[in-house]
Amino acid sequence: MIPLTRRTARKNLETTLLSARTHPRPPQRPPARPHPNTPAFLAGAPKDASDAAEHDGAGAGGMHDFLRTPAPYTLLPTPLPNDCTSAENELFFMDSPTQDLLSVVDACLHNLYDVRRAKQIFDDLRVRKPGDPKFDTRLYNSILRAYMDMADILEPSRRAIWMDDAWLLFQVIESGEENVQPNAGSYALALLMWSKFSREGSPQYITDSADLTSHTPTSLLRNIIDRQIPITAVVSDRAFTSSKDVEQVIQLLSKAAVELDLPSVLQELGQAEALGALDALQTPELPEVVPVRTPAKITTNGVKDPISEPGNEENEVPFKIENLRRHLAQFTLARRVLPEDAAARQKLLEESVYDDAVERLRVQAEKLDELGLNNSELKQTDLQHWMWDWHTKLTARLKKDIIQLVKQEELSPPKASVYRLGPFLSLLKPEKLSLLTILELMRLHGSGGVSEGMKTARGLLAVGKAVELEYKAFVCRKNKISVPMTSARGPGQGSYFSRFSYNDLHARRLTAFKYMEDAEEWTSDWTQNTKVKVGSFLVDRLIDCATVTRTAVSKVTGEEVSEEHPAFFHSYEYMRGHKLGVIKLNPIIAQRMAKDGLRETLHPRHMPMLTKPKPWVSHDNGGYMYNKAPVMRFKESKEQLAYIKQACGEGNIELVLAGLDVLGATPWKINRRIFDVVLEVWNSGERMGKLPPAMYDLPEPPRPEGADTDPQARSVYLQRHRAWLQERANNHSDRCSVNYKIEIARAFIDDTIYMPHNLDFRGRAYPIPPHLNHIGDDLSRGLLLFADKKPLGVRGLRWLKIHLANLYGYDKATFDERVAFVEQHLDDIFDSAENPLSGRRWWGKADDPWQCLATCMELKAALESPDPLAYECALPVHQDGTCNGLQHYAALGGDSQGAKQVNLDVAERPSDVYTYVANMVEDAINEDIGKDKYAALLAGKISRKVVKQTVMTTVYGVTFIGAREQIHKQLRDRGDISEEEQYIASIYLAKKVLQCIGDLFKGAQAIQDYLTSCARLIAKSVPGTRLTEAMKVERKKSGKTASRLRKEQMTSVVWTTPLGLPIVQPYRKVKRRQIETGLQSVYISDPNVQSEVNTQKQASAFPPNFIHSLDATHMLLTALECQTQGLTFASVHDSYWTHPCDIDQMSEIIRNTFISLHSSDVLGRLDAEFRERYAGYKVPVVSLRTESLMRSLGLTENDTLVTTSEEEAAALESADVSSVVVEGETAPVAENGVVTISREQVKAELNKKRGSTRRAKAAAGAEDGAGAEGDVPANFQTKFVNLTDMLPRLPKKGEFDASVSAGAPSA
Repeated sequence: MIPLTRRTARKNLETTLLSARTHPRPPQRPPARPHPNTPAFLAGAPKDASDAAEHDGAGAGGMHDFLRTPAPYTLLPTPLPNDCTSAENELFFMDSPTQDLLSVVDACLHNLYDVRRAKQIFDDLRVRKPGDPKFDTRLYNSILRAYMDMADILEPSRRAIWMDDAWLLFQVIESGEENVQPNAGSYALALLMWSKFSREGSPQYITDSADLTSHTPTSLLRNIIDRQIPITAVVSDRAFTSSKDVEQVIQLLSKAAVELDLPSVLQELGQAEALGALDALQTPELPEVVPVRTPAKITTNGVKDPISEPGNEENEVPFKIENLRRHLAQFTLARRVLPEDAAARQKLLEESVYDDAVERLRVQAEKLDELGLNNSELKQTDLQHWMWDWHTKLTARLKKDIIQLVKQEELSPPKASVYRLGPFLSLLKPEKLSLLTILELMRLHGSGGVSEGMKTARGLLAVGKAVELEYKAFVCRKNKISVPMTSARGPGQGSYFSRFSYNDLHARRLTAFKYMEDAEEWTSDWTQNTKVKVGSFLVDRLIDCATVTRTAVSKVTGEEVSEEHPAFFHSYEYMRGHKLGVIKLNPIIAQRMAKDGLRETLHPRHMPMLTKPKPWVSHDNGGYMYNKAPVMRFKESKEQLAYIKQACGEGNIELVLAGLDVLGATPWKINRRIFDVVLEVWNSGERMGKLPPAMYDLPEPPRPEGADTDPQARSVYLQRHRAWLQERANNHSDRCSVNYKIEIARAFIDDTIYMPHNLDFRGRAYPIPPHLNHIGDDLSRGLLLFADKKPLGVRGLRWLKIHLANLYGYDKATFDERVAFVEQHLDDIFDSAENPLSGRRWWGKADDPWQCLATCMELKAALESPDPLAYECALPVHQDGTCNGLQHYAALGGDSQGAKQVNLDVAERPSDVYTYVANMVEDAINEDIGKDKYAALLAGKISRKVVKQTVMTTVYGVTFIGAREQIHKQLRDRGDISEEEQYIASIYLAKKVLQCIGDLFKGAQAIQDYLTSCARLIAKSVPGTRLTEAMKVERKKSGKTASRLRKEQMTSVVWTTPLGLPIVQPYRKVKRRQIETGLQSVYISDPNVQSEVNTQKQASAFPPNFIHSLDATHMLLTALECQTQGLTFASVHDSYWTHPCDIDQMSEIIRNTFISLHSSDVLGRLDAEFRERYAGYKVPVVSLRTESLMRSLGLTENDTLVTTSEEEAAALESADVSSVVVEGETAPVAENGVVTISREQVKAELNKKRGSTRRAKAAAGAEDGAGAEGDVPANFQTKFVNLTDMLPRLPKKGEFDASVSAGAPSA
């Protein structure tokens, strides 16, 4: 072996790895295939440093150019109906039976639970679905490892059989005949098998069969070199569980390298062995500690033999595989792993949360027993004591029942094996299963609109999913995978928006992803069916054994009586006319949850992190170090999952992932001063600062005297009492929510914390920790500070004052007036900061009291400091958009009037669209006084707050029902309108508000109509390749026949954001199936079963979702640019946060990113994408017959059709309009009985039908209409039109130019 010193070993290996192992070449956007929309300046890697510098220019200019070039599209096929299949469809959308089988294989392989069964299922899948791309190399490696472990550990007597199977499978992997290619792990396993079981490598030899002799270390090394797999990746693979095995393999490969005359490989192996002996944590600045050495001697054949005699001249450092892996990870990822101290704490937090919770519960119970405080009265007041009691009982029950279940399943017939639960319940220890079940049910308390409980289906799915996630986290922890650092760009490192930066981001992410994927063990996702059955098994046993002791005084005897009651129970409730299964907590437990500490009920995936989150390297790898989380949260949409996975693979969303990394890397701290005040208020139990009281403090409505005889009085009383009960239940729920926040803040009181982020399906970013984060309520925001401080400066001090005025509610005056407002109230501010509870409590009257108090304390500290301008402030200051959705609509449509109302246009003072609409509504109400009693009731009560939410959500598609509910809530909160009058009053007021908004923002309405029409057409379309199937007629169970057309309408609305993120609307018709469990019959939907789209929902949701996606893009652009310029940044959708001193700089960034975004012809690019994405899609003419759709598409003609003579009408009816060829158009195309006609021919067809329908209705005295959709003319059935021919024209743009907003006034 080549002798190397430690430093030369490190240096030489780094040089070797970074030169020999080149990164996979980053694909050009998109990498999968050339695309006409590929950005020109992203078409290749920079030739040299000067080229890179050329494209790393100013952020605003680079961003402007970047956004003006269309992002590449992620294109996937439309899902097929559930009763159809194809190779292309199965490539992207896995069916539930296959996923079930793979999850069984995964469970059976774990700890060698049932390898025979796993082998049987695996072999069957290979026969039924040969070459399925979902069966990746990691799956084959897992099977290979199981065969080897069976031969070595469980069944050494059948070693020859297992090893024959192993070598045959390896031969399949290496040949590539089943569409898999060997990786470093495959060759590591093959070498390990040779070293363990060959005649040369080990005394445990089994045979000299052809399978072994054809895969010698020499042939394996030759193949490794031919496939360009780094030899260091092979010898450091997770397949090796002991350092001794690695040493043996290195020796085998070294001999093979000598035979093949490969000195470079020999050198790499020597460096790897040296690194294995090198302590990964050594500090170069300090003298090295001499390590413990193992004496060794050199034999005549050059092989080292350990000896026992001391004093030998040559000694060796013991080889450690963990050291080698750590060193190689540093070089492979081209950066160091997370700092050891923070990483160790985060690792401990994630991996030992259950053990820690159990230990705390156990110690607390033992202390009560030791002190003699174990009587039932004390126990019943302690939630933690109850949980420990449930845990011990449930653990014992699970140990017994799982053993019995496994024995029963072993006796069951093989065909029933898919539905066995034993493998899944054996993945985790009973102790962990027990605590998981308890914590999940406690966490879901009060969710889904169920008071003091949860929906049964939701509870069972949550428990099953928690078991799955914990198992996957265990697998990640077991393999000790190094975590890459964030590759964020700082000041002076250039912009994100260049070819060089984009390719660099992709190369780094791809390298990290490949490393982490290879290092991670294969696991399979569970189906809904599996989750429900696992959850049912666990919850059923918890309900059976968990009890609480309730004590009360007997009304008869006056004595105290104690009884054991179930802690949980299940029943049925009726909600909105549907019978719903529910799981409920005992009322006494629900009461304690609002009072006791809830730390034991928190999982680390519900808490902030102690280190910077793991960078997002794929669609499901990022955020927490070990706990799995998806980059996009969506509900049961396999199509969206397929798109985001494909976009990651093609390198289309690098800037989206980088933006999430920037948001997650913002450090936070708990505001200790605010926490102390919150805790004092909480412990007092009083209502203050939006904190709910411990006991609901509003009196119960009195029962009127005539309630039993007067129906009207009884109705009013019952309505008021129901409202009071609902408010009391809400108070309890709010109390539990605040309890979570306080417990988390208390746990992290002195730590720097981070919030990993992911996206919703529209691209909006959210922190993953749900309880305490900056996107939460006023209390959550008041409890958080930036961890970094910056001096205020002149502008920072001014912005701090403006921020305080905004939080108090004085936010519509000019900036100078807001500063004056704060200076006039300095005495109140100082009093609030010094005596928050014993003083005048000025802060408690603010719109956001806790944030206001935090700002009062910060302003007081700054003003009392020796130099207020030098005061280092960590308080975030917000810049909020003015009705951000309307801002986007005004910019999209060039709406000058709308732009002025939402502060896009230059003005002397800020406009307030909410106040403007409130005044319009007030004027309209005054005109109705004397005509409508509710006008008089509401006169003078229309404040800005009453209409704000409705105005804000109008552009996001709020319906009349939604607007009525929003206004009803605001009227209820006012308290000056009686409960029985609120409902009708809210209906009247909602009509007025929507009418006024429509008059004010006509430009937004035109764009909404355009988007809605596009979505309706897309949702009704069918891929051209499916027309033959769509025309088929099938017989239903009732015996009637029906066309498959509706079943074939599977097309979702899909579009691409300017940053390349594909957005898929998930709205499909819900199909649920019943699953019998040991607890209840539950109805769940299977996300793997694709059903036809919900056309109405696709159409109505598209405008708001499209605006949300633009809003999200603007935020991510701002985050990336703030990171480039060195600003700390956080956001709550359209509210952007930074340090006070940086507000001016951030405001300029916000304006520049908004201008760049809307200078890129957003609607024109959307239209171009639709025409390319849906080229070849056809819309059935029969689906275009509704009057509203015809009008929106410009297909209606004048009403002269009604007045034609009977002779003309008869001639028109008999005419074949589709045979008419308009000048410049081609004749109708008939193929397989399907006729494709032009837009003008569609217009003629529909108006002919419309005319005959209207004549018939006119003769019958009926109202005008388009006819029932069920009344379909025979000649309509086979006629289609190209979707791209029917897309509406873009709305005409107004005169407003978004670049004007750059001149908007600042403070």
